Amino acid sequence: MNGLSIDKISIGQSASFGKTITETDVYMFAGITGDFNPAHINEPYAEGTMFKKRIAHGMLGAGLISTVLGMHLPGPGSIYLKQDLKFLAPVYIGDTITATCTVKEKNDEKNRVVLECVVKNQDGKDVIAGEAMIMPPK
Repeated sequence: MNGLSIDKISIGQSASFGKTITETDVYMFAGITGDFNPAHINEPYAEGTMFKKRIAHGMLGAGLISTVLGMHLPGPGSIYLKQDLKFLAPVYIGDTITATCTVKEKNDEKNRVVLECVVKNQDGKDVIAGEAMIMPPK
């Protein structure tokens, strides 16, 4: 199974992936990465923060961008080369977030694609924004 080669990708093309973030997702991400920051896993602690409740790890939300790139656009066989991110708003347990990646630039000679990446919550608010560089499959 291969994704799109550069000749099948066009400027403005986009793909999305959405997911509701669960408590299990947050705990599993903490276990996998070793990031047990109490802002993510300790409700009494989180109540004392500016967010007033637990928040999901920023990179958990950013992981949905990886899903778009690795499974949809360009898709399987792509190599993730670079990612710049800004974390704009918290993602709470129970939020439904959707990552959308849109082709911004192509370099056919170097087999590189630059995509604008935005993650929005269920209210349409941008929670993560950035840019990725991908090498699509040949």
